[in-house]
Amino acid sequence: MTRHQKNPLRDLTPEEYQYLEKVNRSQSESAGRVVRAKILLAVVEGHNYTDAAHSVGRRSGDAVGKLVARFNEEGLAALNLRHGGGPRIVYGSEQRSKILQAIQKEPDRQKDGTATWSLTTLQLNLREEEAALASGEYLHLAQSVERIRMELAAESELV
Repeated sequence: MTRHQKNPLRDLTPEEYQYLEKVNRSQSESAGRVVRAKILLAVVEGHNYTDAAHSVGRRSGDAVGKLVARFNEEGLAALNLRHGGGPRIVYGSEQRSKILQAIQKEPDRQKDGTATWSLTTLQLNLREEEAALASGEYLHLAQSVERIRMELAAESELV
């Protein structure tokens, strides 16, 4: 006999279901996002949390419950990774806008030596343009860039 679910999955909008299906089939999404989408789709299909976890090779039904609760609260943003620990580093709106502007512009092949942005070339470019990112923030920059890209992708998908 299974336990009563404290936070059952709310009804999905057609757009949310369609987006989860798209992520589920994606070959270019991160593996973590695909797994989280598969888990949510399994719960939508009526599987209990433990079965949903087992369907993607995970063991913890409790983790599925936490994902479902997060999805109920945050929506599709629950597919994204969150900060993994340590003190939260927060960029101000000015720094965030500079990072977004840098990501969206094409790199100068002569100056930057590349046709596409890598985290290193983006960081160097931002430093040169006095965006003032501290050298110890490389990992945070990587996470922030990925989070910003996911937010932009989610916004463009829902619009």
